[in-house]
Amino acid sequence: MDDNRKYPPVADANFAKKVGAQASRKIKTLENGNRSVWFGLGMSGLVGWSVAVPTVVGGLAGFWWDRHHPSSHSWTLALLAAGLFIGCWNAWHWVVREDQAMHDDSED
Repeated sequence: MDDNRKYPPVADANFAKKVGAQASRKIKTLENGNRSVWFGLGMSGLVGWSVAVPTVVGGLAGFWWDRHHPSSHSWTLALLAAGLFIGCWNAWHWVVREDQAMHDDSED
C-alpha cells in the first residue's frame, strides 16, 4: 500500500476549484435574490432618469432665467447643456460604482 502521491492529481484539483466556484455563486444568488431581465431594464431606466432629470431641470431653469432677465446670451441653451453634462457624469459615476461592486462580489 505504498502510495507515493502526496497531492491530488491536477485534474482533481481543477475540478474541486470549479465545484467550489459554482457553489459560491449559487450561495450568492440565493443571498442576493434572483435578478431577472426586469431588474436590468429597471437599472437602465434608472440611468436614463439620472440623465433626463438634470437636463430638463437645467432647460427649465434657463428658460425661466431668459424670460425674467433677457440678455444677448441664451441661458436656456447653456443650462440645458450644463444639465446634460451633470446628468451624464452622474450616470457614468453610478455605472462605475455598480461595476466595481460586481467585480468585488466576483472576487469574494
